[in-house]
Amino acid sequence: MHAIQHLRNCDPRLGEWIDRIGVLQFPTPQAREPYVALLEIIAHQQLAGAAARAIWTRVIGLFEDGVPCPKRLVQMTDEHLRTAGLSRSKALAMREICTRVNAGAIPSAALIGQMSDIEIYERLLEVRGVGTWTVDMLMMFTLCRPDIMPVTDYGVRKGFQVLYRKRALPTPKQLLKLTEKWRPHRSVAALYLWRIAETATRPKKKKSLSK
Repeated sequence: MHAIQHLRNCDPRLGEWIDRIGVLQFPTPQAREPYVALLEIIAHQQLAGAAARAIWTRVIGLFEDGVPCPKRLVQMTDEHLRTAGLSRSKALAMREICTRVNAGAIPSAALIGQMSDIEIYERLLEVRGVGTWTVDMLMMFTLCRPDIMPVTDYGVRKGFQVLYRKRALPTPKQLLKLTEKWRPHRSVAALYLWRIAETATRPKKKKSLSK
């Protein structure tokens, strides 16, 4: 894999971790409109995997065919949306996304594929409840853009701290600068930072006492 070889060559320390962890690849994304992915990412914000998946399952359960309809969602009351377990802010963010879809302000799958990274960020960051992290996740896991570094993500920052044995987490600004050398394959590097961060949270095995 070209990306992994590039990362090994430009950063021997990361290369050691790559050899230890093995080859990581992005899961194949679902074929769907970007707004649906945005809604799911909103549901996952600040939640653990199982809890987020449960809420998203309840959200899509509000629609007959299991696909959120923008026109139908906008018509739903906050109370109805919150029966899925959404916070008020997430319900408002989802309504804002769908309002913009209905107005043609959220690009379709066909259109977004022709847009540059910068154009996508500029367009989507105008949406209420959609921050940099949300767009980063869309870019990486739905649009498969190869050079995304989610600098505001705690796991990515923690992974970098472990990788370089830093005393403190890097700030987003520091991380953006320090990961420049990984271009144009920072998305794959982010996968490794998440995995490296996991090693710092696993409980250490206790040594068995010899009898």
